[in-house]
Amino acid sequence: MIRKLAKIVGIWMAMICLTGSEPGPGFHEDSQSGSGTSLGFLRPAGAASRIKDIASLQAGRDNQLIGYGLVVGLQGTGDGLRNSPFTEQSLRAMLQNLGISTEGGKSRSANVAAVIVTANLPPFASLGSRIDVTVSSLGDATSLRGGTLVMTSMSGADGQIYAVAQGSVIVSALAAQGDAATLQQGTATAGRLPGGAIIEREIPARFKQVDGLVYQLRNPDFTTAVGMADVINAYSEARYGTAIAEASDSTTVAVRKPAKADLARLTAELEGLIVETDAPARVVVNERTGTIVIGNDVRVSKVAVSHGTLTVQINETPTVVQPLPFSDGVTAVEPLTDITAGVEGGQVAIIDGPDLRSLVAGLNSIGVKPDGIIAILQGIKSAGALQAELVLQ
Repeated sequence: MIRKLAKIVGIWMAMICLTGSEPGPGFHEDSQSGSGTSLGFLRPAGAASRIKDIASLQAGRDNQLIGYGLVVGLQGTGDGLRNSPFTEQSLRAMLQNLGISTEGGKSRSANVAAVIVTANLPPFASLGSRIDVTVSSLGDATSLRGGTLVMTSMSGADGQIYAVAQGSVIVSALAAQGDAATLQQGTATAGRLPGGAIIEREIPARFKQVDGLVYQLRNPDFTTAVGMADVINAYSEARYGTAIAEASDSTTVAVRKPAKADLARLTAELEGLIVETDAPARVVVNERTGTIVIGNDVRVSKVAVSHGTLTVQINETPTVVQPLPFSDGVTAVEPLTDITAGVEGGQVAIIDGPDLRSLVAGLNSIGVKPDGIIAILQGIKSAGALQAELVLQ
């Protein structure tokens, strides 16, 4: 009885350390038994994301598969066999494997296209389950719409066959052509086969034979890694009585399996824990599309900005010059060019961005377009007033 009471007190103290001096919304009391069960370690103050959303298991990685196949049944939009000799060779080989002799003749079919078949084999995929497949034209086919992928083996990086794909190709693109106009939306030479491949070989999995878990952060950061380890340790100390997690670096968090814990159950328990994530201040600029993404932690020191747009206007007004009467002159055209230049805008604004809202309001007060804001951000960074990383794409 004393041991049980001490354990309850220990869990209560761990809950207080995680949620504050008093039980908050995460505390629930059973009215029948009168005992309290704390879920405070699942949602600490200022929580942001679950572990399953910010990190992945090192043992749970995808594997890429690739194959070469033929899509048949096209409506005259397949490969030209003269321009794509590999398509004709593949067609002959397939027919010979089916017991059809093709010696002494050349095929002129335009209903066949050679394609590359790709897929991702998910972790712990079982034998006989289905995965999605993507097909892409390899020759000069104009469309894969309405085609059917013939049985295609898909192999991994080790050369072993792990899946076999076959089925109707779904193409979401639209292409229409007339005598004087052409309309195309999307790419008609690529398509998908949802659930089009069947797994024929499993990747050897030793998930429960290892002594622990290794989590890899999708966005490496030391603060996030240490915070994730602290949350896991707080939970494990209340659940198992010992700390089990350690941040190895900014990307990796190693978790040791307790002696009496089941690894699959432990993974399910840990992936729902809430971790407050962090990331360095960053401004991402795409000069090609004019896209600007500003992080919430970006700060700008007080700086004065002036932005003006130089406009040059050229007017051509040629005049016709007539010769004098009874002279040997001819009528001529005399060019006349008028060039004017001016600067629009040019107002000076003071930008002081202690937070994201103030920064955006200061940039909008200048009244410039996205390309102008990009130039302003680059100038602020050169002046040393932008307290963030500027990423140019």
